[in-house]
Amino acid sequence: MQNKTLFVSGGTRGIGKAIVYAFAQKGCNVAFTYASSAEVANEIIADVESQFGVKCRAYELNILEPETYKDVYQLFDADFDRLDFFISNAIISGRAVVGGFGPFMRLKPKGLNNIYTATVDAFVVGAQEAAKRMEAVGGGSIISMSSTGNLVYTPNYAGHGTNKAAVEAMVRYAAAELGEKNIRVNAVSGGPIDTDALKAFPNYEEVKSEVVRRSPLSRMGEATDLTGACLFLCGSESSWLTGQTIVVDGGTTFQ
Repeated sequence: MQNKTLFVSGGTRGIGKAIVYAFAQKGCNVAFTYASSAEVANEIIADVESQFGVKCRAYELNILEPETYKDVYQLFDADFDRLDFFISNAIISGRAVVGGFGPFMRLKPKGLNNIYTATVDAFVVGAQEAAKRMEAVGGGSIISMSSTGNLVYTPNYAGHGTNKAAVEAMVRYAAAELGEKNIRVNAVSGGPIDTDALKAFPNYEEVKSEVVRRSPLSRMGEATDLTGACLFLCGSESSWLTGQTIVVDGGTTFQ
């Protein structure tokens, strides 16, 4: 990881923030996006650079406007001379998912389309721009974060679950076409992780207790539980692994 560079979307909290710190700790330079809070982003930059002595930068991105990724990458190019790893992690919540988060009979096209835009479209544009830069350095690794909500029924999660299934399919297509450029593409599918995004669910306590009940490890997943899989997929140990989804769920999809 020394002298290499990671770009991860949604790096100010939860899983994305954990990824920023995990890669920086390995000596990797890190760039990340944020939705609105430049202050929080700058605090993370200062902390990461002081702790680990790597270069860290952040860029504002509205994930519902994926084409603006191109503008963000222009800013990235001014700060970094290479890109080795891209992780598509950012998600949407709140008003943007109204009509997409709820029981099947209450689903609406607008909310569903917003989730698709933030999940699949954003992965496509972000990965396309990343691949152009990875090709220049001889290859790289691209990851889309996913969730087991496309494998196991989760109340109110139909909109997110179906779009996670879609992005995993897109990962396989990208892997098939980018392999000739020595770019590997995989997904990391997490079981329910105890983040602010999950706490926003109206049935959070119910979900948490059910996860603890289902897991042979008898606990909820933490954001840091997913960083190991990401590091593995970006390392030489996984050099012949592409087009796959690694499930990290505490055993919850087995029960």
